This record gives sequence, C-alpha cells and structure tokens, in this order.
Amino acid sequence: MINIADIHDCFGCGVCAKACPKQIIALKLNKNGFYEPRIESADQCIKCSICVEVCAFAADSQVIDLKPTSYAAWSLNDDIRKNSSSGGIAFEIGRQMLQQGFKICVVRYNYAKQIPEHYIARNEEELAASAGSKYLQSDTTDGFAGIDIHDKYVVRGTPCQIASFRRYIRRFRVESNFILVDFFCHGVPSMLLWQKYLRTIGENAKLTDIKWRSKRRGWHDSWAMDYTYSASDGIAKGFSALSDGDLFYKIFLKDMCLGSACYKQCKYKLDNSAADLRVGDLWGSRYQHDEQGVSALIPFTERGQNIVEILQGCHISEISFETAAEGQMRENARQPGNYDHIMSLLRNPKISLRQIERYVTRREQLTRIVNHARHPTATMRKLIKRIAK
Repeated sequence: MINIADIHDCFGCGVCAKACPKQIIALKLNKNGFYEPRIESADQCIKCSICVEVCAFAADSQVIDLKPTSYAAWSLNDDIRKNSSSGGIAFEIGRQMLQQGFKICVVRYNYAKQIPEHYIARNEEELAASAGSKYLQSDTTDGFAGIDIHDKYVVRGTPCQIASFRRYIRRFRVESNFILVDFFCHGVPSMLLWQKYLRTIGENAKLTDIKWRSKRRGWHDSWAMDYTYSASDGIAKGFSALSDGDLFYKIFLKDMCLGSACYKQCKYKLDNSAADLRVGDLWGSRYQHDEQGVSALIPFTERGQNIVEILQGCHISEISFETAAEGQMRENARQPGNYDHIMSLLRNPKISLRQIERYVTRREQLTRIVNHARHPTATMRKLIKRIAK
C-alpha cells in the first residue's frame, strides 16, 4: 500500500493529513457521518507511504506494554472540578503544562460550524474552551496542522487519534517534545445523529454554549446536556438528561450508530493505550456517593508518571487498576444487526430522531420476544415485517 487511498471506515484521526509532505490529504465526512481521509490530488502523490506508516488503523496495535499504576484524582479548585466531566484532572494537566512552556492541542466545540474540533491553546483563557467531554468525533485538521513538531505540546484525544499521533512523532523522532493524553473511550457516534439532535432543539436553532456533562443533578446523573441557543425569538436555554430520556444519549449509549471501526478495529480498551496518560470517570463503588466528580488517572510511561508527580493543587491517591477501570467498557461494542438500516434512517431528512428512537426501542422489544419464544424461527418470520415498520 503506497498511500491511504483505499482506506475507508477508519478511525478518522487525520494524522495522515498532518504527515503528508505534499499536503494533499483532506479529512471529510463520509455518507454515514464519520471522518475519513481523501486524497484530493492523486497525481501529486510522491509514493512516500508516510501516510500509511503513521496510520494506527492499518497497522498492528502499537500500545504501551506496561501494567500501570493508577490514581484517583481531582482538582482542588472547585470551579475547575464543577466545569469538568469528572474530577477536572485532564484540565489541570493542560493548565499546569502551559506553565511549563507547553502548548495544548485539545478539543473545543466550534459554534460557527456546530462541530467539535481540535485547536491549540496557548494560555489558560484559551484552554477554558476545552473543559468537559464532547461525545462526537472531532475534526483534527486545523489543530494538527498548527502543531510545530519542534516545539512542546500536550496532545489530548481519543485513543485511536493518539495511537496514530504516537506513530507520527516516533516516525519523525520527536517524541520527547510531546505528552500524549487519551481517555477511556466508549466509541464515537455518527455526526448524523448530532445533526438530527440539533433539530430537536429547534429547526433554526444555533447553539451558543453547551455543557455535555452537566452536573446540575450531580456527577452520577451527568449524562446531561445543558445548553444555550439562539432562536427566532431570542436567546433560550435548555436542559436534557439521559435519566429523562434524552434522545442523543439514548441512541449513542445503546451503541446503535458508532463508527464501524469502533465495533471492529478498536484496539484500545482498558489498559491498551499508546498514550503517556489516560484519564476518565472513576465510576464504581468506591466513589458512588461522590457527586462532585472523580477522575481516573493512569500513567503508561515514565514521562506520564513524572507528570503525575509534579501536579499541584490536586488530590491524588493510588488505587488499583481494577478500581480505576470499574464501570469502563472491557471489549468493543457489538454492532447491531440492523446497523445499515439505522444509518439509512439517519441519512433520511424526513425521518425525525424521535422516530428513530421508537424504531430502536421496538426492535429491542421484539428481539426480546423472539429470544424467549418457544419456536424462535417461526416467531421471527411473523415479526420481521413489524420490526421493519
């Protein structure tokens, strides 16, 4: 393989676009609403194969082979902890590394484009836009393009984004300039889901502020959107939680429309990582009564361990990895048998998100009936038409 022209339904990390010496690779959404690379000027390809060399999707898994020490951690700054999805430790790493002369390549929500994107923060004010999780695939194009590999950066992203970025900086022998941070990842849902969700807020509504994991009801009920949007009659506010039936989280967390690679090619669950540090929510029994948020903090390299030891203004206590990973996914999500049909519904502008949610719920109910039927094959034949309606 001389280039990534034949790679589709990949991680969509965009590192190949950053690595290409001719800058002829662009990151575009495919028909199912996931980023994948496109070679825009094939006649300019010099067949260097660097794009393939840095691709974690095309390569064998390249992870840190180390049984990690793990920590429970949170910021002692109440505002940072409140505005973060868990304990605020990822934000603290970025904030404190800015003081060490690093720039921070992280994700913010672009309100003009209504998408998450990587960008480079050069001070704490710019870093503030990165606080909190964004449960969508990010567009890495501009953020990665702005990185000077001879300068110092913290780069934070999904495990697959970070795995390709590790291959990139190793290829150009500049690993010492970078600190790589990933997180426990559930998978990324289709951008088509998000576009339909936005229309449930209002046909012409534009988000002007959003907190994806609002702690209004506490950390353990924080699968919740808290947002402000512009409407025809002015500025309005909204709040929607999974516990109230939020449609985005119901479909996302049922694994109905994740990226194809999330089901089939993810290599980075639990302690499989190419990062220096992994962060995440520290779910589980130990902190089940904490409603402010607790982060799991897991260094995979000596460099990562050194960061843990210099963090200030944070609570950090050693725990077992089993405690840190309690409640996290242990294997890839299972792709639903009706995946292609769900994608076709998401692509159809005439189908609402509420209709899709009803279809998914009906399918689940009928599947349970079939699984408990005395004669499942015959029952399936009778019910298949109802499932498709």
